[in-house]
Amino acid sequence: MTIYLGSDHRGFKLKELIESQLKAHGHVVHDLGNDHYDETDDYPEFAHRVAEKVSANPASFRGIVLCGSGVGVDIVANKFDGIRSALVSSVEQAFASRNDDDANVLALASDYLTPKQAQSIVKVWLETPFSEDERHKRRLGEIEELEK
Repeated sequence: MTIYLGSDHRGFKLKELIESQLKAHGHVVHDLGNDHYDETDDYPEFAHRVAEKVSANPASFRGIVLCGSGVGVDIVANKFDGIRSALVSSVEQAFASRNDDDANVLALASDYLTPKQAQSIVKVWLETPFSEDERHKRRLGEIEELEK
C-alpha cells in the first residue's frame, strides 16, 4: 500500500517511528515532511502535502498526519476533495473509521498518544477494510452530495 506521511515538530518523533513500522511491514512510504526537527514549523504545510497526494487517488492511497492535538492536521486534510480524514485516539475508533467511514487519512495526536498506542492504531487502521455495508455506502453518498 502507498502511504503518505506528514507532521510538524510536535509529531515529528512519532512520525519517524511510524514510518519505520510501515516500512518494516512492506508498505511504500513517502515522508512529505518535515524531514528534520524544526520547532518553528507549522502543521498546515505538511497536512496539505499529504492530503493533496491522497486526493489524487483516494481509493488507493492512504495518509497519516500528525500534530500535537491532531485537530489541526485533521481540519486541513478534510479541506481536500475525496479526503475522509479521521482523528483517532483508540484502536476501536481506528476500526470504525475504516469499517464504517472508509477514512483514507488518519490524524494522530502526538501529545496524547504513547508510541505503543499510536502503532496499534496505525496497524488496525491499515488492516481494516471498508465494510461495504449499504448503510455505510449510503452515508458516504450523502456526504459526497454535501460536498458538491
